[in-house]
Amino acid sequence: MNLLTRLPGRSRPLSRTLGQELARGARRGATRPARRLAWTAAALGALALTNHALARLAERRHPPEGRFLEVDGVRLHYTDRGEGSPVVLIHGNVVTGADYDTSGLADLLIARHRVIVFDRPGFGHSSRPRGRLWTADEQAALLRKALRQLGVERPVVVGHSWGAIVALAFAQRHPADTAGLVLLSGYYFWTLRPDVWIASLGAVPVLGDLLRYTVSPLFGWLTTPLLKRAMFAPAPVAPRFERDFSPAMALRPSQIRATAADAALMIPGALSLRAGYREIAMPVAILAGEGDRVVFKRAAERLHGEIPGSTLEIVPGAGHMVHHLVPRHAARAVEAVEAAARA
Repeated sequence: MNLLTRLPGRSRPLSRTLGQELARGARRGATRPARRLAWTAAALGALALTNHALARLAERRHPPEGRFLEVDGVRLHYTDRGEGSPVVLIHGNVVTGADYDTSGLADLLIARHRVIVFDRPGFGHSSRPRGRLWTADEQAALLRKALRQLGVERPVVVGHSWGAIVALAFAQRHPADTAGLVLLSGYYFWTLRPDVWIASLGAVPVLGDLLRYTVSPLFGWLTTPLLKRAMFAPAPVAPRFERDFSPAMALRPSQIRATAADAALMIPGALSLRAGYREIAMPVAILAGEGDRVVFKRAAERLHGEIPGSTLEIVPGAGHMVHHLVPRHAARAVEAVEAAARA
């Protein structure tokens, strides 16, 4: 018998005991990653269920206030109010068509105009079918078909932020159907925007779906106060926006996808439109906030130089949400464009 294989008080060989202990340790080590993976999957699943429930709750608390129109497979939510010459309002990213009510601009225009406000595809209560690249051109074509169904002819088209790109696409592709443009705080020329790549993550296939159903809404809740301040700076956040804007609606997984996809398409949209700016021959009014930190005012100044006969107003003390700070300025711009189109 080999004495080296035994220890005092042990009847089994040391080599066998060590082998069994090593095997047990290996099994325990192998189960740890599996347990971590299981816990991670369970946590993500719980987050997904919670976000789904919160999205449905937000929709119940903020039911649609307008009507619906089926256009090319899109269930498009819109409001149609007032009488007179038509004005179409196209909202920007993150917000919905209700932003024009919150700013007071829609109410100012309804007194003299027929005002049509759309939720763009994927925002508010409008659907956004997969399998289509929702470029500014594609959205403009969709809205043109919707307006034809509603019997709206040659409206003044107002666009804010990302909606300004859609308004420009509408005017460039369908000039005979456009009386004029009012462009608010738009992104008109390509610039280096690192924030765009971050905001676009939710549009990446598979990864984007995982993020927007799990951690993206949580991250959004944490950063929404900063986002609102950035949108209004250097002015304070408008009290009505603070009260009426619903982060719960904006952070639904479906709207996160639309917001992310539009962020990804912002630079290509501006690039595709730039060559046609000098060909725009209709009345155009451009408004921008002097302190806009989302799209700098020089973009508006440059566009003014590109579009013959356009007017430009830079609003002191205003930020990106210029229509909230000076809705009467925006309303006057609509009246001026409409009068010039009649003339």
